Amino acid sequence: MLHTIAAFDRLGEENAFAVLARATALAHQGRDIINLGIGQPDFKTPQHIVEAAIKALRDGHHGYTPANGLLATREAVVRRTLTTAGVEVSPENVMILPGGKPTMFAAILMFGEPGAEILYPDPGFPIYRSMIEFTGAAPIPVPIREENGFAFSADETLALITPKTRLLILNSPANPTGGVTPRAEIEKLVKGLEKHPQVAIMSDEIYDVMTYDGETHCSLLNFTEIRDRLIVLNGWSKTWAMTGWRMGWSIWPNGKKGAYLYDKVRKLAVNCWSCVNAPSQFAGIAAIDGPQDDVEKMMRAFDNRRKIVVEGLNALPGISCITPKGAFYAFPNVSRTGWKAKKLASALLDDAGVALIGGPDFGVLGEGYIRLSYANSEENILRALERIEAFLKK
Repeated sequence: MLHTIAAFDRLGEENAFAVLARATALAHQGRDIINLGIGQPDFKTPQHIVEAAIKALRDGHHGYTPANGLLATREAVVRRTLTTAGVEVSPENVMILPGGKPTMFAAILMFGEPGAEILYPDPGFPIYRSMIEFTGAAPIPVPIREENGFAFSADETLALITPKTRLLILNSPANPTGGVTPRAEIEKLVKGLEKHPQVAIMSDEIYDVMTYDGETHCSLLNFTEIRDRLIVLNGWSKTWAMTGWRMGWSIWPNGKKGAYLYDKVRKLAVNCWSCVNAPSQFAGIAAIDGPQDDVEKMMRAFDNRRKIVVEGLNALPGISCITPKGAFYAFPNVSRTGWKAKKLASALLDDAGVALIGGPDFGVLGEGYIRLSYANSEENILRALERIEAFLKK
């Protein structure tokens, strides 16, 4: 009998991948499955980005890169941050990583240990809680409530901070709810955080350009008073349909504290993933500096699909859905159907051929909801809504 450490028994999973595997298995059996479960744009990576990677390979960029990323890639992130957030950052604070999760992994690993508390959004991305529990820290859910438009409440968040709190995780625009927290609420939170200088903040801003109905994303980078303890997570996966490229970036605190934390994550990279492959980094530069027509096209498509989803869900028996303001997810309330959320999601996959994710997979407060990703075609979304309606009316 081999004995592994207890921390590995505490690791959770991202059930979207389990649902994807189940949906794929059913499809291989000949079933017609519509997948509205996975958070992955259904568009191909824009061609000029693909060509940049091919050129990099042909030019001989086959070797190791620096653990923190090529300087040219980090400088591209600097330009992009100035364009989107209006904030100047130094390339010396930018880290290039193989996707978004390594930033979560690094930040939570830095601050999580038995006796510590880490606050995270609930419902929220499941890896937050999984990694917190892995470290032995106490996971403290920050409620994300439908009545707030799935924005976090500054007052409710601040009330959860104790002397044991080491890290606060924020996410807006949000997965799984599509909520966007208004600037006024963020300002109130930042003001309150002045009383808690021991608390680091990790702001997951991977969906930063994905907002609708005149909403705008407010980056935590805009608040200089917390910049010396702020980690911002972002990346290429969602904006440029590059999920499989495994390309993420993070911006680490400035000042003396920043250099201290940045060197820790650099060392973690050296010990774990070594570096991000060169061709993907050249593709990432092309994504940031190249034409954004494809991004704008994707966003128009997502917006149209969002409207179809909200209208369709609200017409279904026992289901209500507030309009998501960001990302590409809807988080409908299914409590009046009489079903538990996970059982409903499972039955819809097995009986109706529609893959969705039950709300409890995103946290203890997710019961009564399911997540629907509208990163699929309008045709498939309409077919899925018809199947869900037929199932609920049986």
